[in-house]
Amino acid sequence: VQLQASGGGLVQPGGSLRLSCAVSGATFERYTVGWFRQVPGKERERVSCINNRNSYTDYSASVQGRFTISRDNAKNTVYLQMNNLKPEDTAVYYCAADRLWEYCVGHFSGMDAWGKGTLVTVSS
Repeated sequence: VQLQASGGGLVQPGGSLRLSCAVSGATFERYTVGWFRQVPGKERERVSCINNRNSYTDYSASVQGRFTISRDNAKNTVYLQMNNLKPEDTAVYYCAADRLWEYCVGHFSGMDAWGKGTLVTVSS
C-alpha cells in the first residue's frame, strides 16, 4: 500500500488548511488511516485516526474540536480539515495506514505503511 500526503503550507494563526492522503495499491476500505505529526527533535505524535468503515474517529486532546478527519472511499482519500490553527500545530504531517484500528490509536509506529510528510507552518 502506498500513501501520499499533500495540502501543507504556510498559514496564519487562526487560519485553516485541509490535508489529503491518497492511498493506492490496496483495498482502501480494509484500512484504518491516521494522521501524525512531528517537530524536529521531538517524538512523532498521533493527531487523528479513522477506521475503515468510517464509523470511528479518534483525536488527540491538542486538536480535539479544531481538526476533523474524514474519508472518501470512492476516491481512496482521507482528509484532515484543520481549523483555528495555532503556532504549536507547526510540524511535518504524515499519514499512515493499517488494517488494525488498535495500531493507529496505540503502537502506531508499527503501522503497515507511511507516506512522505507534508509541512504545515503556522506563523504570522
